[in-house]
Amino acid sequence: MTFPNLQRQALGALFIAAALAAQQPPVPPGSGAPSPEGRGPGGGGRGRGQLGGQAAGFVVAPVIDTVAPEIPADLKPGGILIFSKTSGFREEAAIQASNVALAVIAKTHNWPYFITENGAVMNAAQLAKFKLVVWNNTSGDSLNDAQKAAFQTWVENGGSVLGTHGAGGDPVAFPAPRTVSTWKWFIETLLGAQFTSHSAIMPGDAHVVDTKSPITKGLPAVMHRADEWYAFTESVSKKPGYHVLITADEKSYTPGRATMEGDHPLAWWHCVGKGHVVYSALGHGGMMYAETPLIQLYENAMAWGLAEHGHACAAGK
Repeated sequence: MTFPNLQRQALGALFIAAALAAQQPPVPPGSGAPSPEGRGPGGGGRGRGQLGGQAAGFVVAPVIDTVAPEIPADLKPGGILIFSKTSGFREEAAIQASNVALAVIAKTHNWPYFITENGAVMNAAQLAKFKLVVWNNTSGDSLNDAQKAAFQTWVENGGSVLGTHGAGGDPVAFPAPRTVSTWKWFIETLLGAQFTSHSAIMPGDAHVVDTKSPITKGLPAVMHRADEWYAFTESVSKKPGYHVLITADEKSYTPGRATMEGDHPLAWWHCVGKGHVVYSALGHGGMMYAETPLIQLYENAMAWGLAEHGHACAAGK
């Protein structure tokens, strides 16, 4: 199911407004900014405080949450958990705009959803309420061992995961324990490749290489767009069970040290136990979440994650 053109234009206008709002001067801690938790797209006050009042940068004092958030009792089961906690680098505009975009997509489809930056939500009882968990521009090692184990079990038993941009992991040079690179299962099994570096934000071409996948339905064959082009330790195209959806055309921009010698996947999916994972490196800046192709990609990925489509992952293959 996709949005009609007029509806997409209205959504695009909303996303632009949200992206612009996200780039306004930060709200000082304690000023009454809305909580990041909730079923609506508001929030962000706590994240801004953790950046020391900056719009982008490293979280000043990352913490591990131990008290789980309160999920509304009337939230229907089988929906979407949108998780955007950052313990490393945080791009405030992107997180606010992407949370709005994901929430509006969910609301348009009448999919139940809950937004939080509380890592303690990763417990068996609360994860059981959701079919899809979106790691939305997350960074850093934000969970304790029990929370990691709960999330891993949830995925392996059939949960769906969508990772966006920053969720691609942190360079190993980031100081531990701030870096998610120390969580080997997340990098090696859930994602399949470690983010290493990126180009400057510049125009380039992203090619849809799997045009038959429902995740790429409605996307142009070539997306000419500006982004921060991620590179990874290895190409998942060489790994069994990984299905590459979108690649970067390194000839269309200047990758610099963020080159993958031409074999440069940007989005892919694969099975993890009975669950499955979709990851996309697209979407660094807040304004990018006003782009129709990016909205379409994440709408498709969310729909696919929620579907009972009986693919090979369901059999644990």
